[in-house]
Amino acid sequence: MLITGAARGFGRSHAVRLAEEGADLIVVDLCRSLPEIEYPLATEDDLAETVRLVTDLGRRCVSRVVDIREEDALKSAVDDGVAELGGLDAAVANAGVLTGGQWHETTGEHWRTVVDVNLIGTWNTCAAAIPHILEQGGGSLVTISSAGAAAGFPLQVPYTAAKHGVIGLTLSLANELAAQSIRVNTVLPTGAPTGMIPVSLGNALGGERGDLVPLFINAMPTPCIDPLDVSHAVLYLVSDESRFVTGLQFKVDAGVTIN
Repeated sequence: MLITGAARGFGRSHAVRLAEEGADLIVVDLCRSLPEIEYPLATEDDLAETVRLVTDLGRRCVSRVVDIREEDALKSAVDDGVAELGGLDAAVANAGVLTGGQWHETTGEHWRTVVDVNLIGTWNTCAAAIPHILEQGGGSLVTISSAGAAAGFPLQVPYTAAKHGVIGLTLSLANELAAQSIRVNTVLPTGAPTGMIPVSLGNALGGERGDLVPLFINAMPTPCIDPLDVSHAVLYLVSDESRFVTGLQFKVDAGVTIN
């Protein structure tokens, strides 16, 4: 099984939860920060810790430091991992980044970075995985979108737009690959403590755009969910228990998109 953005946050949670159920893993991450992103990204030490957690569960784990924006490098990393593990029956396109701020503070570089990672990087992940999954006779692709894509979260326009694009990508692939027994689904989480906290977003909500705070409040009585809540959904979608589930937008959002 392939997981991108696996060094921390949702990705590490998915890796551990799937390993608990017996999965051998290919885990990849960029492992360096980007100038357009306000918060620090994961490190090689973080990725090594994910590998340790998986191997401590008795599972095999191949790790690679790779930028999912680089199609050829990602394909090579996946090919190498598949050769080592002996096959691939599922992939979780999890990696993503977030910029924040009001529309007039949003730059072209913000757009390029977020769309390249969150949307094109998701496509690159699927494209690298699909040939191997076809060799297994079918399997599962899971993308990670966002409740913000369904609710139209403000103050993070590139992220909201890119994650909405992930939904479209998922539905298109679900239609195209259904006859080949590849299921393609997406998970839409609400906020969770994954380290994605742009200062600009907090400043806007705590300042002149405090009127927008209610849009981010969950209907259920919790300010955020745990990454494990999302990993449970991922586990279901890669398992045989969802063998006829495809094209699903699986909301794990504590009701933030109800209204």
